[in-house]
Amino acid sequence: MTKLRLLLGLSVLLVLGVVGSTALAAPGPTTCSGGSIAAGTYNGLNVTGNCTFANGAAVTINGNLNVAAGAILNDHAGSTATVLVTGNVIVGKGAVLGLGHYNEAGPHAATVNGNIVASQPLTLYLGAITVHGNVVSNGGGDPTRNFPIKDDTVGGNLILQGWHGLWLGAIRDTVGGNLIVSNNTAADTSKLPGSDSTEVQTNNVRGNLICHGNTPAAQVNPDDGGEANIVGGNKIGQCAGL
Repeated sequence: MTKLRLLLGLSVLLVLGVVGSTALAAPGPTTCSGGSIAAGTYNGLNVTGNCTFANGAAVTINGNLNVAAGAILNDHAGSTATVLVTGNVIVGKGAVLGLGHYNEAGPHAATVNGNIVASQPLTLYLGAITVHGNVVSNGGGDPTRNFPIKDDTVGGNLILQGWHGLWLGAIRDTVGGNLIVSNNTAADTSKLPGSDSTEVQTNNVRGNLICHGNTPAAQVNPDDGGEANIVGGNKIGQCAGL
């Protein structure tokens, strides 16, 4: 009888221990299906609708930021929020991601400790942000949108390939690895079709600068304040003279 009571007591303690562990577990990722994302710390964030960051908010995302297929986060990088993502940013097909600033250099207002990886996005608006890993965008596009990658610091590689839209530019970026711009097409027929697109200018690239298959060809545009790129490795393809 004494042994039975002892076993029952241990069983109760084990059950209480399991329940207690469950109660203290960290909450899962937050989902935004539309509206404003308030200041605070999130254990991962999934965006499934049209969302933005509250102006002036300080937002920390511990883990990954996922922008689902067809979703929009901070369109045109319009919010003045300061954002930190400790993991990766994943952007789905037909989605829009905006981080940092759109039309002004400003202080770096967003930091991603991992990578930004976009698969067939409508576009990315990345302005004055820091990415410690790589930025890779493959495919996608929208004939009514621009694709501005400006004033960013990327620790790894910056790769923009296969995007079809109004205008694309990699401008004033600092890249620790290679900068690759390939097989992108501008749809702006108002300027000899898209003649001011594919601007690859005023970048500082530690590795190689590689451009090929772009229409129009990659260029430095002095009318947009463009200057030659500083490259530690080789300038290859359409960027050989840039």
